[in-house]
Amino acid sequence: MYLDVTHLKEFYDLPLGRMLRVLVGSRVKMLWPEMHGQSLLGIGYAAPYLRPYLKKTNRVFAGMPAAQGVVKWPREIEVPNKAFLMEDSQLPFPDSCIDRILLVHSLEMAGQPGALLDEVYRVLSPGGRVIVIVPNRRGAWARSEVSPFGYGRPYSRPQLDNFLSNHHLSVVSREEALFVPPTNSRMVLKNARSFERLGAVAWSAFAGLLVTEAEKQVYRGIPMKASHVTRVLRPVFLPNGKTAGAQAMNGHSRQQEGTFANEGES
Repeated sequence: MYLDVTHLKEFYDLPLGRMLRVLVGSRVKMLWPEMHGQSLLGIGYAAPYLRPYLKKTNRVFAGMPAAQGVVKWPREIEVPNKAFLMEDSQLPFPDSCIDRILLVHSLEMAGQPGALLDEVYRVLSPGGRVIVIVPNRRGAWARSEVSPFGYGRPYSRPQLDNFLSNHHLSVVSREEALFVPPTNSRMVLKNARSFERLGAVAWSAFAGLLVTEAEKQVYRGIPMKASHVTRVLRPVFLPNGKTAGAQAMNGHSRQQEGTFANEGES
């Protein structure tokens, strides 16, 4: 079940939301440092993490599900709107036209996550990549409603990997994010970067978010090998429905009769 877009927008204007934008956005930028000449599509509420790429490519789009609602993005009046309303099972793009896709507040909220990944695969170009950000089932953020990551369906690492693989998306890198406790404490927010560095070393399995990058699998045809020549026995039809064994026995009997007759004559 999707959260309302106004709640998501208000959250990312709060200090906690701005902290998430920095910490999680750094993971995305680490995986995709350059986007020159490539197209980028965000699905869900990915706008806070798409903004750094606005100056790197003009082919940035923000797809917001109909069940969530849509707001203009970017907010600046002088910048053309790049957000649009979409359905999980029907993206308004032709096949193989998007180079990069970012899923945030999307897969865990979708009513039909499988149909969403099928559409992601369809619109990705050959060799295109997708980053999926979902709440970690083991992490504290999935059990706290202080952020939008406390809603929806959390995933474990094996569940997410298998789900992507079943939709022909091959995992190429695995990252974790949000080792900060889910709280609005000013002291925690002030030391968020220290928490993040310490958590990555000490308790990486209990990260708040799973950040997974996967690549579209493009299958190639396998050339057929030359088949070996197989000997085929040609059937021999015998009169009166007699079998070959019976025919041979009859011939042997007639030969014996002829031998006995000759002996009698002699």
